[in-house]
Amino acid sequence: MFVLVEMVDTVRIPPWNFQRQLNDAIAEELNKKLANKVVYNVGLCICLYDITKLEDSYIFPGDGASHTKVHFRYVVFHPFLDEILVGKIKYCSQEGVHVTMGFFDDILIPPESLQQPAKFDEAEQVWLWEYETDEGAHDLYMDQGEEIRFRVTDEVFVDTSPTGPATATTATAPQPGQSTAPPAEVSGEKKEAPYTLIGTICDPGLGLLSWWNN
Repeated sequence: MFVLVEMVDTVRIPPWNFQRQLNDAIAEELNKKLANKVVYNVGLCICLYDITKLEDSYIFPGDGASHTKVHFRYVVFHPFLDEILVGKIKYCSQEGVHVTMGFFDDILIPPESLQQPAKFDEAEQVWLWEYETDEGAHDLYMDQGEEIRFRVTDEVFVDTSPTGPATATTATAPQPGQSTAPPAEVSGEKKEAPYTLIGTICDPGLGLLSWWNN
């Protein structure tokens, strides 16, 4: 679930932090920059593990801060494929069951990866498993807050780096009183998560824990 990733970065230390130990100042700056951030194709950064190498520090003209190239290892949340994790159901939607692990929320179990046969209850906005027994079918609801065990089957990284302004579709100047805001479908565009895990519910013996504990 958690891995150590070797990284290299140039850290800027402002002059008012020169009285501190260099390692302490660098560690604080690295955590400010990386902690709780997703690095593309790396994972969710948690905290600095250690600093392995410090290169020479430089002060450039016009900037009183020091700049140091740092080699370090960082603790990163990046589960491997087929790893089994435990989380809680955050909510359900037509897309599937959304799961949270407390510190990471972007986990999706699509409908085809749920226990089958499954169906979505529009009124309750929850997925349910139609569990067959000798006495007939029973609807087992996947309620919010239920603990669930799932297997990681895929991961999706999305580059969310800022982009330039959209190219105007027309060169016509707006008339007095005319809105210059982008169309509603553009301005209301859903923001994509930079890192998403795709999972599948495990076997019944490892499925929704509360179902089987009860």
